[in-house]
Amino acid sequence: MPTTAILALEDGRCFTGVSYGATGTTTGEICFNTSMTGYQEVITDPSYRGQIVAMTYPMIGNYGVNPEDNESAGPHIRAFVIGELCEIPSNYRSTESLSSYLERHNILGIEDIDTRALTKHLRSLGAMRACVTTELSEAEAIAAAKNSAPMEGSDFVKEVTTKETYTWTEESRKWTLPNASIGETETYQELPPAKHKVVALDLGLKYNQLRMLRQAGFEVEVVPATTSAAEILAMKPDGLFLTNGPGDPAALGYIHAEIRELITKLPTFGICLGNQLLAHAFGGKTFKLKFGHRGGNQPVKDLRTGKITITSQNHGFAVDPDSLPADVEVTHINLNDNTVEGMRHKTLPVFSVQYHPEAAPGPNDACYFFEEFAALIEAGKKLKVIG
Repeated sequence: MPTTAILALEDGRCFTGVSYGATGTTTGEICFNTSMTGYQEVITDPSYRGQIVAMTYPMIGNYGVNPEDNESAGPHIRAFVIGELCEIPSNYRSTESLSSYLERHNILGIEDIDTRALTKHLRSLGAMRACVTTELSEAEAIAAAKNSAPMEGSDFVKEVTTKETYTWTEESRKWTLPNASIGETETYQELPPAKHKVVALDLGLKYNQLRMLRQAGFEVEVVPATTSAAEILAMKPDGLFLTNGPGDPAALGYIHAEIRELITKLPTFGICLGNQLLAHAFGGKTFKLKFGHRGGNQPVKDLRTGKITITSQNHGFAVDPDSLPADVEVTHINLNDNTVEGMRHKTLPVFSVQYHPEAAPGPNDACYFFEEFAALIEAGKKLKVIG
């Protein structure tokens, strides 16, 4: 007999479905993701810390779960909301089903609800707090949602950042499908030599960012988000990388101050939360979006070239362009709502994008930014030699 589960929103709307994964009660901000594939990467993306995620694609779990597709050490979502669960995955890489994976990590799942109606509700009224439960009544679940902490003012970075500094040495080679007709069992591209040392400030990073930095010729040292500017400079890096991460960027003043000092001394590349924190370091502001950008089909325009890129995104806050100083240029905008998707300092070697050029999941249209970062550092080194 299936176990009934309830999804209750803070405005009083409820959806009744079927439980999968773990049972119990959880709360968090609910958001939706429009990606057609990549649910495992979504589940393990630290940027979703504190959130209940609903997938708009109708059937989820088709290809199961495997250790290689994790984007961090484990799940970060509070609960996973889907239309229909595929209970028998079909993929040669699968090691377990989605339901067993979530149950093993004590993550609640709810299926058999109208995710289209849920998404339209959130698009109309905006992101809101929610509760997923297998044990409370509708009234109790609504109350639990209302009593949960809002995303504004929340610092989840301290929960997801690394506890200790480490050097990234995991598998980073590009992998392609093997050609079985000629006996290939695996196909990898060789990595280039590590020419530059970069410090990655771990705000809630995804593993594929580290892989792509290594593919671009970087030796990557990962440090906790609480690391001071003095400690980073003492490591003598060639550049600074600011990762993605969860929560409200305005609540991270202790990081703003350190970045403000570092960008005057190191070439810097920021992604997602890193982009927002750079805005604060520049003296700008951020604001909460109505329902955020989450999925692998977000169109972005490069204002310098006119080029349109389809991007992978996951964020609920955006940079206020009117708050940026005159020496910071907006380089990219979202074509759906004209929000800031990229910035570049006019005199310092500092740039950032709001989206995820490393994808995982999503299109690879924007992966060239890692090569641009390497070229920026290389040019700086040549200038020092000439000088």
